[in-house]
Amino acid sequence: MARHHKINDLIWRSLCKANVSSVKESSRLVRVDGKRPDSSTLIPWHAGKAMAWEVTVVNTLAESYLTLSASPGGSAEHAVARKSAKYSSLPPSHTFQSLALETLGPINSTGISFFTELGRRLSDVSGDCRKTTYLFQ
Repeated sequence: MARHHKINDLIWRSLCKANVSSVKESSRLVRVDGKRPDSSTLIPWHAGKAMAWEVTVVNTLAESYLTLSASPGGSAEHAVARKSAKYSSLPPSHTFQSLALETLGPINSTGISFFTELGRRLSDVSGDCRKTTYLFQ
């Protein structure tokens, strides 16, 4: 749980530094069952839509994930598919970004793309081309 909160906070702080206003646990994006994504941007992120995101940390060595963990990132991709299905009913004003990180390192493929784009935006604002590298560390 602590890893989840730290990663979610890292994303939120990075978005703020990249001049992308965002809010944690937005009350505007509540699902039918009362749950909501971790956070969302207040301004468009991509294609004129705001972004809601959900962070998941998967224990690569958990018995339930061992067969999925046979291929690098397999557990993360499985977790993303589950989260994407859960949040498929979000309003069309938002895109959904699921970020799944495995305890032994791999990140889901769309998560890698997201972190790369966020790092690029941080570099644009700061002028430091190493921001993407720092973000992945």
